[in-house]
Amino acid sequence: MTTEELSLWIKEKALEIGFSKAGIANVAPFVAETARLEAWVKGGFNGLMGYMERSMDRRMDVQNILPNAKSILSLALNYYTPSKHTEENPKISRYAWGTDYHEIIPIMLAKLLEAIKEVRTETSGRYYVDTGPVFEKAIAERAGIGWIGKHTNVITKEFGSWVFLAEIILDLELIADTPAEDFCGTCTKCLDACPTDAITAVYQVDATRCISYLTIELKPEHEIPADRRSEMEGWLYGCDICQDVCPWNSFEQPTILEAFAPRPGVLKLTLEAVEAMEPAEFTERFRKSPIKRTKLAGLKRNAKVLLENRSDTNL
Repeated sequence: MTTEELSLWIKEKALEIGFSKAGIANVAPFVAETARLEAWVKGGFNGLMGYMERSMDRRMDVQNILPNAKSILSLALNYYTPSKHTEENPKISRYAWGTDYHEIIPIMLAKLLEAIKEVRTETSGRYYVDTGPVFEKAIAERAGIGWIGKHTNVITKEFGSWVFLAEIILDLELIADTPAEDFCGTCTKCLDACPTDAITAVYQVDATRCISYLTIELKPEHEIPADRRSEMEGWLYGCDICQDVCPWNSFEQPTILEAFAPRPGVLKLTLEAVEAMEPAEFTERFRKSPIKRTKLAGLKRNAKVLLENRSDTNL
């Protein structure tokens, strides 16, 4: 099998396993991306996400992760389901409606890497799904998966931004794909729609203002800042506003994976139910769900803010 044939076979195998898109990036150091991340962290835009400050050497050069790395296989998995929030219930980010993707994608990555090793027995590889010190979005853009939009999410022509990203770093010489072109144009819908003005400039998000950060990443022991509390727009866990308004997301296609479909009751969860929820119910209800990330204390904190906002509105 030639290098060209192997490159094509790997991408076809990825689709066969269930990934929605696959592309190959070269391993040239991510110098500009590292400089931007360092400036972003220096500006305090990462909030309490201290992990964003670590492992800059590995982020910049994947050969510091896998010596002799020669290629990066970038993968995208569509998670879009066409259900909608109800008017009366709090909103949960679409990615968290079903099973946690960390329960699904690593199994797919392991299967793909094993298949590659069956063809090239001496191959070494490392894979991640937003769990490693790599520029996941920049890799996807370099591999032709999609471009980094003004809201900083990767946008694909086929599935919009409703995709999970993953990658396998390989010591195989493969044919790199053409990097994706930016098709955001002059559109600023995501900036205009953000209720907290978290997108402080095109291609830059201040996490400390982002509803997703405030409801998920901000640990339960921290209160949502007073100047943000009235701007939550009914979001209990995460936020999809910048994605919902993106014109490219009008081309979405339903995922083929039933695991990402809404769990029973997830879209009808009430604030009162969260307020009264006991630890055992939380553990059972959100087993293998992304929502367990915020912990019961975090979910209750978020619900309390939304209940206060509702009371203020009814005054």
